[in-house]
Amino acid sequence: MNLPSSRSINFLIFAGCTALMGIALFMEHAMDLEPCPLCILQRVMVIVTGLVTLIAAVHHPGVRGIRVYAIGAILAAALGAALAIRQLWLQSLPKDQVPACGPGLDYLLEVLPLTEVLNMILTGDGSCAEIAWTLFGISIPGWTLVGFIGLIAINVFQIVRPIR
Repeated sequence: MNLPSSRSINFLIFAGCTALMGIALFMEHAMDLEPCPLCILQRVMVIVTGLVTLIAAVHHPGVRGIRVYAIGAILAAALGAALAIRQLWLQSLPKDQVPACGPGLDYLLEVLPLTEVLNMILTGDGSCAEIAWTLFGISIPGWTLVGFIGLIAINVFQIVRPIR
């Protein structure tokens, strides 16, 4: 059985990340689902993962480079997965324990230093705990977590068995 090359796999991962972003933008603009700050950070991690794999595909490195790019993609996807898990935890809280909603991300970025904004986002607020949409009983961050786990698994494969 011939396995696809790492270049093909990286282009496939990039295409998957592009599809994830397309779905996110469709949900935002066509379904009018406003993304919370944690959702926005998860989108950033999807974009970073996609860019790392696009660069890897274009660069077409040797075995060592394949592994380096895969580790970079794993780190970005793992951070995205951690953000999704944080949001799922916020969504699981009882109503009386959900943090109060704070100001919008645009306002926070204008008024506060970036480190404080990130701290506030990671703490979460009521908008991050809201479940606006589900599919088969799984909310958006749950599906995002599934996507990140898939990205991690494919990149682990790239490390274990790089094919030039």
